[in-house]
Amino acid sequence: MASEGLEGEHPSVTLFRQYLRIRTVQPEPDYGAAVAFLEKRAHQLGLSCQKVEVAPGRVVTVLTWPGTNPRLSSLLLNSHTDVVPVFKEHWSHDPFEAFKDAEGYIYARGTQDMKCVSIQYLEAVRRLKAEGHHFPRTIHMTFVPDEEVGGHQGMELFVQRPEFQALRAGFALDEGLANPADAFTVFYSERSPWWVRVTSIGKPGHSSRFIEDTAAEKLHKVVSSILAFREKERQRLQSNPHLKEGAVTSVNLTKLEGGVACNVVPATMSASFDFRVAPDVDLKAFEEQLQGWCQAAGEGVTFEFIQKWTESRVTSTNDSDPWWAAFSGVFKDMNLTLEPEIFPAATDSRYLRAVGVPALGFSPMNCTPVLLHDHDERLHEAVFLRGVDIYTRLLPALASVPALPSES
Repeated sequence: MASEGLEGEHPSVTLFRQYLRIRTVQPEPDYGAAVAFLEKRAHQLGLSCQKVEVAPGRVVTVLTWPGTNPRLSSLLLNSHTDVVPVFKEHWSHDPFEAFKDAEGYIYARGTQDMKCVSIQYLEAVRRLKAEGHHFPRTIHMTFVPDEEVGGHQGMELFVQRPEFQALRAGFALDEGLANPADAFTVFYSERSPWWVRVTSIGKPGHSSRFIEDTAAEKLHKVVSSILAFREKERQRLQSNPHLKEGAVTSVNLTKLEGGVACNVVPATMSASFDFRVAPDVDLKAFEEQLQGWCQAAGEGVTFEFIQKWTESRVTSTNDSDPWWAAFSGVFKDMNLTLEPEIFPAATDSRYLRAVGVPALGFSPMNCTPVLLHDHDERLHEAVFLRGVDIYTRLLPALASVPALPSES
């Protein structure tokens, strides 16, 4: 029942479980073992392997299958190698054992986010090469570090380097999410993460007195304004069945700081918020709204950005777009349902889109509960193998998109 070397197990599943056992878990991921694993795969598949150290100990691994027409831009298949931390006591099985139960569910951190996709890319390429295929466009597979901590020492640096420019990426695939229903979700944009710290300065003193103009009073006004905005957006989402979560702006109060003792009114207090701003929002007007909430609370209330993403981009899902036509055409041919959405959180796709590379977020997991970052993250082996089948159809379609006007 348990684990490795089960008789009759599909070799792609065995490889997937091997990759899951590599502990690339934040905050101290074993990237060396992951890179070695990928180098071995490159050798087995007859692919070139380039290692680009974008920061100390942070290596982007690039596996390349050359196309027959080097004048055409390339297809970029991106995945990240790191995974989020685990609370082992809440798991039914060791999160790095890649245990497979009698029903075929594989339990491990990274089964959905996103080691499945990494192996699906590799196994699709393996199958296509074994069948003797060649395509006009070059296919690059990039395996990047540190996505789970913002990509600041991964894709954000990589897209600025000459090694990335040399890939001449024309279109990219990156991670998506599972869909509990029968359809497959594809993400064409993302909300912008804005992490905001509001600081309030007021009059201090002994807490037995009714002190006027305290930091807490003024901070409370800002918190109330922001949470009222949150409720308005929540109701907008719930009242419109056509809206998905990524189409509205979300916000959560994530930190409250201040005070030194129970009997001392603090001179300074702060509150931190995680905003995820929808792509259609006027960012300048939204920042002015933040300023207005602070000004309305009184003097000495200011805000600063811990993180502020302003390069929101939308990848075309118009049937006249050759990339989208090739991508969506595969699903029509396979009689599969696609649901285009805006990704509610953030992925490395935002860095690709920001430098002009259209990208779709897609992880081929339907009929699967969304369990990324959750306890008992798992994926059924049949869903995983169906994903390999889907990429085996997607890659030829995308790598055979005819020359675009800019490439002729």
